Amino acid sequence: MYGIRVRDQMMIAHSFDGEVFGPAQRLHGATYVVDLEFRCEALDEANLVVDIGLASQALRAVLDELDYRNLDELPQFAGQNTTTEYLARYIFDAMAQRIAEGELGPAAAGVISLRVELAESHRAWAFFEAALTRVP
Repeated sequence: MYGIRVRDQMMIAHSFDGEVFGPAQRLHGATYVVDLEFRCEALDEANLVVDIGLASQALRAVLDELDYRNLDELPQFAGQNTTTEYLARYIFDAMAQRIAEGELGPAAAGVISLRVELAESHRAWAFFEAALTRVP
């Protein structure tokens, strides 16, 4: 299995609904380090998993929709607790869509799975990882 990882960051504000969240029910901020890993079984003809430049640009475009925003105000998150785990899945889905649309170039056709990891600090992080499903 081959893989590459690109990294970026984002700053968000949000609040949570539910007693389980304690003081995090109030509006608070988070700065996430976001790691995105692409995996494939074989390299393409140029010996790439995916073009790192295109991967970095696509991740930045996804994060730009969230960066410096209050997630409580965004319609796509209405009624959702935007936990770190939830955001990892959201970014996964957005990147999978960009791969499916060809935004990451021909090498990305060989990507079989993604892993999105969000680090809240040096002590806590969450991830979502899954195989990519291809529409025939």
